[in-house]
Amino acid sequence: MEIEPMLRLAVVGLSHDHVHGILRKAQQGKVQIVGIVEKDQALVDRLQARYGFAYDLVYHDLDNMLSATKPDAVTAFNMISQHVDVVEKCAPLGIHVMVEKPLAATLQQARRMEKLAKQHGIHLLTNYETTWYASNTAAQEIISSNGLGTLRKIIFKTGHKGPREIGCSEEFLSWLTDPVLNGGGALTDFGCYGANLTTWLLQGQTPNKVFCTTQQLKPDIYPKVDDEATIVLTYPSCQVIIQASWNWTFGRKDMEIYGNAGYLICKDGSSMVVQEKGKQKASPRTAPKISGASKDPFEFFRKVINVNDAVKPFSPSSLENNLIVIQILEAAKESAQTGKSIHFDDFVRTH
Repeated sequence: MEIEPMLRLAVVGLSHDHVHGILRKAQQGKVQIVGIVEKDQALVDRLQARYGFAYDLVYHDLDNMLSATKPDAVTAFNMISQHVDVVEKCAPLGIHVMVEKPLAATLQQARRMEKLAKQHGIHLLTNYETTWYASNTAAQEIISSNGLGTLRKIIFKTGHKGPREIGCSEEFLSWLTDPVLNGGGALTDFGCYGANLTTWLLQGQTPNKVFCTTQQLKPDIYPKVDDEATIVLTYPSCQVIIQASWNWTFGRKDMEIYGNAGYLICKDGSSMVVQEKGKQKASPRTAPKISGASKDPFEFFRKVINVNDAVKPFSPSSLENNLIVIQILEAAKESAQTGKSIHFDDFVRTH
């Protein structure tokens, strides 16, 4: 059996703390990094000491790295507002791109990225931690088999104590807590998870209305952005509540889904409580294990490119899903600013 080659991956930016995942896999020989772009030498030195990558992999300029290494694909771990810059450079060269969530800091940036990806025929994926949760995969399968009946309400609780409180690096905090560079605070950082999963579970449906309220409960720590947000999405037959917070006493990414014939709760990446259609009682269960490209973003990226495996429409990593996510987040920001519900179709048409 022929062994499929590893992708020749380049890493753009080291300031996103999620970059530890790919550097750890490279250290273990599970991915091949052919180039790194980062201008902050102190940051490069610190991560090189930890992960042992060769200094000759590091470039200060994206154009130089792309020209010298000619990677198959790029993973972006820079600030969210710079994702569009990566696609601007990579798309015309036919280089595929995967960015960390969310897709972009603004709707204008997201639409530019979409146009470039389609024009040049590249894959443009967005990586979320929750995409690889076995419990979320199991939930989608139950919903698809009509195990809950018609969906009526979905509730997301996502967040943690706050990025500074949990010890995020100063390089990460410098843009994560900036409304322009990140697109917002907790609303952007954690609101995107619920918008992403909802768009997947509802098979690409968009809401009729978006309402959002935000608070700044810790202005001394986060003076520029919200640290508390609640988004309410109204669909024709379902309501979605997204609670995004930098004020939870513990980290959480959980989901409750209620249908007219059953319900389920995803407590974490594997633990669930499920009452399926026709059952009298709910029961705890552990989601079936998933493997390979179903649980690893870089293996998934490799499979999409090397095996030409199609990204399913409106799946969590897909471009069409994540464009809707940015539309929802932008509408939520406008709602929070005006105190009014936003009619989604009108908002998308005029922005």
